[in-house]
Amino acid sequence: MGGKRLRIDTNFQLKKCAKKRVVGNYDRISQLPDDILIDILSFLSINEAARTSVLSSRWINLWKHTPSLNFDALSALTNKIQESSDWRKLLKTERRNYLRWVNSVLRSHKSTTLKEFIIRFDLNNSYKSSITQWLDFAFARQVQTLELDLGTYSNCLFSGEFLYDRRSVGAPKSMVVGFKSLKSLTLRYIDMTGGDIECIFLHNCPLLEQLHIKLVVHGAERMSNLEVCGSSLVLKHLEIVNCEDFISLKVSAPRLTSLTVKMFEELLLEHVPMLTEVSLRCDSCSISIKRVFSQLSSCISQLKVLCLQLICLQYSIEQPIELCEFPEMPKLNKLVIKCHGTGDESLVRLTAFMRAFPYLEEFVLKYEWHSLPREDEVMKNAIIRSPHNHLKVFKFCGYYGRTIDAELLSYILGNCVVLEKIIIDSSGAISPDTDGLDVEQTARKNAKEHLEPHVPHHIQLVIL
Repeated sequence: MGGKRLRIDTNFQLKKCAKKRVVGNYDRISQLPDDILIDILSFLSINEAARTSVLSSRWINLWKHTPSLNFDALSALTNKIQESSDWRKLLKTERRNYLRWVNSVLRSHKSTTLKEFIIRFDLNNSYKSSITQWLDFAFARQVQTLELDLGTYSNCLFSGEFLYDRRSVGAPKSMVVGFKSLKSLTLRYIDMTGGDIECIFLHNCPLLEQLHIKLVVHGAERMSNLEVCGSSLVLKHLEIVNCEDFISLKVSAPRLTSLTVKMFEELLLEHVPMLTEVSLRCDSCSISIKRVFSQLSSCISQLKVLCLQLICLQYSIEQPIELCEFPEMPKLNKLVIKCHGTGDESLVRLTAFMRAFPYLEEFVLKYEWHSLPREDEVMKNAIIRSPHNHLKVFKFCGYYGRTIDAELLSYILGNCVVLEKIIIDSSGAISPDTDGLDVEQTARKNAKEHLEPHVPHHIQLVIL
């Protein structure tokens, strides 16, 4: 993973664009100025960018000036572990290789600024010293986008205490230094409380526009509240997911435009005048539709995009969904419903959401199921007549060609009078008992044979 180290030319200077005319079969790309070539290299992975050093003497040092350092090796590690008979031994070896790789690149790197710095690998607390050094490197170069994804196979969260090491000697926790340049921050598998997040980041990142917290805080003593509040916050995007022990979230951020969270025991949205996009995950079957919208009451009339993730589809659609439970949302033009099910629940009941929001222009259903349908299924529900005068796009993820799929699509075709496009995505089977590739091929075949003949010519049908 570390690769061969390259000799560093300390006298390297960035070149200006050559003024001579390029004709014939000359290398036109190499005639571009160095800053443009470096920008191009920033779109490549680190290893791919480093390989360009063999092209010519002109390219030897260019990759070392890239402003983007993405050390993402987590997917590759996952693939190796799945094929290994002794994953613990493999993990130890791969961790050592990962450290050598990161350290080798950082020793060679020459850029004085960083737009992006990503660490994405399985590391535990024994690597605290190395990670601290990597952070020092990034913050010394005024990093703008930082991601620490320390996803773990060892089921041991990385302690966030190492972040406090960045404060000045004798200074309180709220005076952590080095984060002033951050505009985007993502943390995953780092053990922190709500107070930690407030002290370290919200109080020390005046330019922070995106905050993504994807960690698991565990243990009763770690139960905490999180407040994202402040009139001076420039935060635009906030995501708090998989934080099971956060019991409440309070948000007051005047520039916030998008929010992605799970249902908390208490979700308080106070001053969010620019919030137009909300994604809400309902982990509990006991959560009613009425409660979901009550927690969004302060911003419900301004939302343009709403995503609801319903874990228990069987409960959600078997319980009565009355239109009176839905508030008026005059600006809502896109609705996304994510749900899990066995594969035989009626999906037509979900159209109550469509009828509740008459100004919808796009409806996306992401349906994950885990059992193949019975061959003797017949259509049970009569098609409801309820014209939708604005819906233009319907996307169905998880289509297979079941009776419940046909019922839903019959409703869409029969009621959406200005429909322009139907998108069928066959991905959605999550059962280990089904062959994913075979299921998707069958779904595409069913869509081609059974759905396409019923779609009018003026409606575009896209089968993915």
